[in-house]
Amino acid sequence: MNGTIIGLLIPLLGTVLGSAFVFFMRKEMPARLQKSLLGFASGVMVAASIWSLIIPSMEMWQGEERLRIIPALVGFLVGMAFLLLIDFITPHLHIGSNTPEGPRTKLSRTAMLTFAVTIHNLPEGMAVGVVLAGALQAGSHITTTAALAMALGIAIQNVPEGAIISMPMREAGNSRMKSFIIGSLSGVVEPIGGILVILLASSIVPTLPYLLSFAAGAMFYVVIEELIPEASEGEHSNLSTIGFAIGFGLMMTLDVVLG
Repeated sequence: MNGTIIGLLIPLLGTVLGSAFVFFMRKEMPARLQKSLLGFASGVMVAASIWSLIIPSMEMWQGEERLRIIPALVGFLVGMAFLLLIDFITPHLHIGSNTPEGPRTKLSRTAMLTFAVTIHNLPEGMAVGVVLAGALQAGSHITTTAALAMALGIAIQNVPEGAIISMPMREAGNSRMKSFIIGSLSGVVEPIGGILVILLASSIVPTLPYLLSFAAGAMFYVVIEELIPEASEGEHSNLSTIGFAIGFGLMMTLDVVLG
């Protein structure tokens, strides 16, 4: 149980550390650094989705070998659709954009940025939660070490992500302390999402393979819809490609070596 609690809190710590960058950096984050960090976060999330979620989802299938793609495919597509729905019904504002998305609202720019971050962080918390749930169940092929590696990988990418969140809050006119608090609180949704997934998986054991791939689909949606477009537009997009390679390689190494 202590390992589960630690696993849920590790990603939040990464967000808090990253949000603290607002105290040490200028009002605006350098474009080169932001591109590199966005690429890094994308690489970590893609590698985590494949090695920690989709592959274990197929390995847990107990039926005919050729049909093991079913939970991976179904969960992945439902996860993508779920984030698409959340994106459609929630008013939010992407970092670096002046055009709100979702239903019309009178919410402040800060509030809509916060909603965008919440949409972003939810699948990460679900991913950590479902891997921890797998580690708690016998015969799931997921070890406690692999679950903690997943949590550590998400925490590492949450450090630059926390900075990417808090710095625009500062640019929007908020104080450094308020920007730090908002950035840190954006990570609270991760342990909450993780706890909900653990409770669901423990109640309905056969859903675990589907929940693993569901989390993967949700994370892929964030990468494709938000991170890669933001990292690729404008100058210095080559830095985001380098950051992606480093993030992907790091997460893959953590999962294989520690898993």
